[in-house]
Amino acid sequence: MRTLLATGLLALVSTVAATAQSGPAIPLYQAKQVTRTIPAMNYLIRRSVKVPMENTTLLPGASGEAIVNVRGGLTSIHVKLDGLVPAYSFGPEYLTYVLWAITPDGRPQNLTEVIPDHKGRSNFKVTTSLQSFGLMVSAEPYFAVNIPSDVVVMQNASANGQPGTTQYSVLPRGAYVQSEGSHLVTYPIGSGNQSPLELYEARNAVQIARSAKAGLYAAGALARAEQNLKQALALDNDHGQRSAEVTFAREAVQAAEDARLTAERRAREAFEARQRQNALEAQKQAAAASLAAKEAAAQQQQAEAEAQAAQQAAQHAQQQQQAAEQQAEQAQAQAAAAQRQTAEMRNRLEQQLNAVLATRESARGLIVNMSDVVFATGSYQIKTSAQIKLARIAGILMTYPGLKVQVEGYTDNVGSAAFNQKLSNQRANAVMKFLISQGVKANSISAKGYGEADPVASNNTVAGRAKNRRVQLVVSGAAIGTKQQAPPPATPPPPANPTGVSNPPQPY
Repeated sequence: MRTLLATGLLALVSTVAATAQSGPAIPLYQAKQVTRTIPAMNYLIRRSVKVPMENTTLLPGASGEAIVNVRGGLTSIHVKLDGLVPAYSFGPEYLTYVLWAITPDGRPQNLTEVIPDHKGRSNFKVTTSLQSFGLMVSAEPYFAVNIPSDVVVMQNASANGQPGTTQYSVLPRGAYVQSEGSHLVTYPIGSGNQSPLELYEARNAVQIARSAKAGLYAAGALARAEQNLKQALALDNDHGQRSAEVTFAREAVQAAEDARLTAERRAREAFEARQRQNALEAQKQAAAASLAAKEAAAQQQQAEAEAQAAQQAAQHAQQQQQAAEQQAEQAQAQAAAAQRQTAEMRNRLEQQLNAVLATRESARGLIVNMSDVVFATGSYQIKTSAQIKLARIAGILMTYPGLKVQVEGYTDNVGSAAFNQKLSNQRANAVMKFLISQGVKANSISAKGYGEADPVASNNTVAGRAKNRRVQLVVSGAAIGTKQQAPPPATPPPPANPTGVSNPPQPY
């Protein structure tokens, strides 16, 4: 059986080499990667943590735990697993298990190979410099892979609290193929084979490196891997020392993985270099063609100018006149279109604002008016009902980039001028801050209080004073055809009471 296995492996090496020469192959690890999630624990805050290892649907009979200890910046992990089956149960391309640490940013780290005994148990210790990670076990083609497969059979659960969750990339099942329709593992492990598992892993690793064109881009590393595999096969065929056979096989795996990584990097660099060279050549050709065209055009123009100088001058003048007329027409059309667009946008904005709060046109822009019912009496705290409307106003304003908003506060003339000026400032600033909190850009809005200035109604009546107690938003900007302007000069407010009339104080 050992002789037959060695012969079969040599035949496989020849078969893979012939396949690689027969046509272009699809390199491994270029398959579209998929993502998974795993609980990630931060072990720095606890010296020793026991973490349950849960099975997945791929291996429902598995169980285990990991005891994690952090000492002096080094993390030791004692792992106990039970219920593992041979990895090739998931497909002939999977030969072993690997324990991975997944960092919070999704980077996988190959911690060690997991080798179960005949009872499906594995008990081992590993160390890592990581202190925040998730643990998972996956089936792999060999122990030195640096990207996990999607055949995840176990992963850690939460322990003593809710951990964070991290995403990481894996190779989907079926990714280990050499080319379309050609499977990597031609000779799967049989029940009677006595060769060590490491030999199968070495064969898989060399095959995968070849499929990644390591023979072209990393010939030296691939040759070392093939030589180590050849020595391992010879020892297996001659019933040589098992420990030496395993050593050669593991060295073949590591060398093959180095070759694959080098080949992928160099292939990528070669492709990028070709792309740069092709772009450079295309630029040179385009420049040469452009120069030749310009020279030919210049020569033709010169010849025509010498033969038909007068005629060309007249035509040129006529063309200039036509071009100027066209440009003028285009400018007029563009200006008219811009004016229509500005007017339409202004009307649309006015309708939207008016649906929430009373809005009117003015030379300064659109003025959105809020009466004093927006605030509690004598206060600048915005009522909840008014906040809802202001939130809608903010949403409308944010859909029109480039608008400028000036928040202006006014009062009636009841009370002292100093108090009214302060209250108008406070109310204007309160509205401005609320609009900013709802998403309006701070550099597009300003606020100012004008106290008793610019009354819109007589202060001699309750209704008039109510109208004068207001906060208004002056919305302007090029998009709606107005520039931001200061309010007109303040109109002195009339006296609170007509001469000879005494009115009681009004609520504010």
